[in-house]
Amino acid sequence: MQANILSAHDQAFRDLMLDHQSMVFSIALRILNDRFLAEEAAQDVFLELHAQLPKLESPDHIANWLRRAAVHRSIDRLRQRERRPEVAMDAVDLPEPAAEAAPGDPLLSRQLRQLVASLPATQRAVIALRYQEDRTPEEIAELLGMPVATVKSHLRRTLQLLREKLTRVLR
Repeated sequence: MQANILSAHDQAFRDLMLDHQSMVFSIALRILNDRFLAEEAAQDVFLELHAQLPKLESPDHIANWLRRAAVHRSIDRLRQRERRPEVAMDAVDLPEPAAEAAPGDPLLSRQLRQLVASLPATQRAVIALRYQEDRTPEEIAELLGMPVATVKSHLRRTLQLLREKLTRVLR
């Protein structure tokens, strides 16, 4: 009987991993801008999910928990990297794994990704959650544990900064 319960738990975990691995990895990659660190952060998130799964109540709860965990684990990895700087083995511009790229100017897309990657971790997290994960400012505030006004302020200032930088790059 115990083996059946464990196998049901393991099957549910496997299904959740398959359903959400792209989202978790994508958030981590957008924040970390390093494929290896993003993979490690995603693994950490799913290890933690395995332990937390019985406590999570619904599919929406699980998805929000995964987003929050991905952001926090990614920021943790960034802080670790800042304390122990490392050179990335593959500094290649990688395509976004979770979403298809919209047709357009590939040079502009690459420059915009580089500008977003140059942002501080919190601003990168806010931008990734808003425009990649399509979360509202209220949802972002809850995920990051900050006031909604702070999220809106980060969005406004970061978008203005990106516009200014992009304008300089395109001149």
